[in-house]
Amino acid sequence: MEIKNIDHLGIVAGIIDKIGLVEIINELIGEEKGEKVSPGHVVKAMILNGLGFVSKPLYMFPKYFETIACEHLIGAGVKPEYLNDDKLGRVMDKLFIKGLDTIFLIIALKAAKKFGVSLSSSHLDSTSMHVHGEYNTRLPEVIFENQQTVNIEESVELALCSPKEITITYGYSRDHRPDLKQFIIELICSGDGDIPIFLKLASGNQADSSCFGQIAVDYQKQIEVDSLIVADSALYTESNIKLMSELRWLCRVPLTIKLAQLLISTLPESEFTPSKLSGYKFVEKTVTYAGCEQRWLVVQSEERRASDLRKLSQKIVKAESKALRELKKLSQDNFACEADAIKALSKLAKQFKYHQIQDSKFTEVTSNKKDNPTKKSYQILATLSKNENKINTELQSAGRFIIATNVLETSQLSQELMLSEYKAQQSCERGFAFLKDPLFLADSIFLKASERIESLGMIMGLCLLVYTLAQRQIRAALRESKSTVKNQLGKPTDHPTLRWIFQCFQSIHLVEFNNEKHISNWTQDRNFILNLLPDDCLHYYQLVR
Repeated sequence: MEIKNIDHLGIVAGIIDKIGLVEIINELIGEEKGEKVSPGHVVKAMILNGLGFVSKPLYMFPKYFETIACEHLIGAGVKPEYLNDDKLGRVMDKLFIKGLDTIFLIIALKAAKKFGVSLSSSHLDSTSMHVHGEYNTRLPEVIFENQQTVNIEESVELALCSPKEITITYGYSRDHRPDLKQFIIELICSGDGDIPIFLKLASGNQADSSCFGQIAVDYQKQIEVDSLIVADSALYTESNIKLMSELRWLCRVPLTIKLAQLLISTLPESEFTPSKLSGYKFVEKTVTYAGCEQRWLVVQSEERRASDLRKLSQKIVKAESKALRELKKLSQDNFACEADAIKALSKLAKQFKYHQIQDSKFTEVTSNKKDNPTKKSYQILATLSKNENKINTELQSAGRFIIATNVLETSQLSQELMLSEYKAQQSCERGFAFLKDPLFLADSIFLKASERIESLGMIMGLCLLVYTLAQRQIRAALRESKSTVKNQLGKPTDHPTLRWIFQCFQSIHLVEFNNEKHISNWTQDRNFILNLLPDDCLHYYQLVR
């Protein structure tokens, strides 16, 4: 008797098959004569490992598949020992040479088409991934079969044509680990189902504002769909706005812009209109910035306003305590003349954010030193009061932010839709949370070449693609059939996470006994869930039918 695990991996394998990922990879980077496992099947195995929620380094890859129904899930003739670190490394090098962002976009667009994913809106964001240790850069040593070089000149030419690797270095850390080197993941997700469509890795010190505009332009050209590009304030710069003149975009306006500061601090409450979205109000203004006419939606969030007011109150108390200490310290200093005392008090007052000098006077002090009993000096006596103008400005601004778009017709993009599309920006954040999950493959980045780090990053993106496609498919099928499944608390839901669905498929095995194969631990609940998914997933559990 031989027992191998299938668990939820049949769902993962089925989604991969539905996309046609193995065939796409093999077509893009080619297959070598005599190889036991094709590049496409290697990538499939890596995705199965990544979504197995068992963190295993690449050198332990064969060990992971010893307990998995390897041939059943990956392909006939694929044995665990064939999936060694040598094979995986060579495939990752080939992926890098071909162009990782191009490969990912091709796969994602074909997947979106097959699953009917709408690209009417696309959300752009980035995050950092920290790494441990030193990272060396080298060009991959892989040469494609149809590009075999015969002399040194051709080898040099191939090296020069290879994509430039990223730099693993220090930069602004979203993980609050400035002590570690990092790389950046740039991601564009669809507004429909949080499906990742574009993924690119960048050097650890790259600023979002310097590249977001060009990413949006390149993305729009390649998808050939008039998609609304949604992003955070990093996209809103003069250069990016001019660069995106032919695109439809929506993003947050940074409050470092004086006009934005003026608007949120001076607009009276009476001008705001309640939104259909609970807890929000807004008012629209037409603005020209960077030579582009735009609609600015000034939004007030009640929840955020309450939070901002609490923080402001704490800041005022803290600032007052600090100002009183500084003022007391200054009052103990002696000044040679009254002008010096006035100058010192003025300098200190400029440091106050929420307070001002209320009353001040300068007293003459006679020296008590025996060697110069007639020498005079001056001391400061001053009182403090709140700067009501500054405080009122921040009170007025509390809970407010601005969303801008170059779509001028409300019939094409209403105010309500502007707000809902911006709030859907969390689709990228959910993707980043998935990629950074401690149970995921990338818990610790262990590869020592930046090229392979990039390749692994693309594989991580493919894991996210498969995960979100399956989750979207289940939720859509449940809504369409007006059905539910039980959640972790045993209550019905039509919006389950795929992670919970994966949990529901634990302890499913492929059992081989007397040359007969059986699936163990199958239930009606699992059968119901399986029927919500594409038929490709059924193939891996069909022995029960």
